[in-house]
Amino acid sequence: MTEKSTGLEFPAGVVEPEYDLWAEDVNIDPTGIFADINAADLAWRAKARKFVVEEVKKDIHEYWEKADYPLHLIKKLGEADLLRDGMNLDSHEKMSPLAAGLVNMEMARGDGSVATIVGVQGGLALRSVLFCGNEEQIQKYAMPMLSGDLPGAFALTEPTHGSDSVSLETRATKVEGGYRISGEKKWIGNGSIGGISIVWARDDEGKVRGFAVHQDAEGYNATTIQNKLSLRAIWQAHIRMENVFVPDEDVLPDATSFKDTSRVLFATRLGVAWSAVGHATACYESAVNYAKQRVQFGRPLAASQIVQERLARMQSELATIQVLAMQATKRETDGELTGPQASLAKYTATRTARAIASNARDLLGGNGILTSNRVARHFADVEAIHTYEGTETVQALIMGRDITGFSAFA
Repeated sequence: MTEKSTGLEFPAGVVEPEYDLWAEDVNIDPTGIFADINAADLAWRAKARKFVVEEVKKDIHEYWEKADYPLHLIKKLGEADLLRDGMNLDSHEKMSPLAAGLVNMEMARGDGSVATIVGVQGGLALRSVLFCGNEEQIQKYAMPMLSGDLPGAFALTEPTHGSDSVSLETRATKVEGGYRISGEKKWIGNGSIGGISIVWARDDEGKVRGFAVHQDAEGYNATTIQNKLSLRAIWQAHIRMENVFVPDEDVLPDATSFKDTSRVLFATRLGVAWSAVGHATACYESAVNYAKQRVQFGRPLAASQIVQERLARMQSELATIQVLAMQATKRETDGELTGPQASLAKYTATRTARAIASNARDLLGGNGILTSNRVARHFADVEAIHTYEGTETVQALIMGRDITGFSAFA
């Protein structure tokens, strides 16, 4: 038996076969927790999966490898109505909290950068305007962001204030007709692609305020961060603002304290947990597919006891975070989700996704470090979601305060 390549014949086994790590015949719902989802929520999940298969799968590796941003996807996501992260408007089909979670899950199952586009554009920037803006600002900024016509960024994190975001130092000084903003922001997704940034800064009284800042404004300088290991197909920026003028009409009227900022962040934390479930799902199904297709020592890897034990462990871990995300989402739907519960979901889901990704990467052997293979990209991207929107340590401190009654924040 021989295999052919470029017209030449080689002994069987010399030419490595193609592995289909995207094959969808793997049971990714081992406990049946998704079996009773209603038709409307299932339709949202199917729409997100269809988008990934038709618009993302074909060339996301090339974008990821080159650290290039598939900017066209923002508009396509808007056209598919996949940019609102559970925010409901009268003019649009209802999206439940579970539907939003399932969309996040399927986007991350496809690619972490694309899931982050949805999280930044819809989860953070759009939500900020809908939560804190007036009707004129909603029409001017939120609706174009929703349709994908206007890229949006959420500019909170600073170079010296990441987890300690409450200590932000960016200043907004009142002047005639508006404010002048000066300061720096870092790790701002969509911050350098020509849209608007929702900038959080302290005013003259020390209050945290929200501002819609045009990225082409004089004094706004954004540099795309280079040499990233994770989320290479979305650009994050280091922003420097020098006396950027923001007219009064672009000041968000209901953003007057850090509590308003936190309200936006709290609403997105569960979405990160669902994204972790998506990454874990991709790694698990890729590992199962590879184990069935890869032949070593005269048999598929899947026929080995140790491989089956590892797959069983991954399945167990995946089921755990699926159940956790579903339970947290049920409480969110009922209006009962607490901050510590959201932190528990994010903390557990991202930690567990890391473990699954690491196990899958190792199971693929040398092929597991190739970015052309699905697992390697998810392995890298999980590192980013484990950190952003509250590091593991911050989530643990929120949970610890709830457990003990003592705050251990420095």
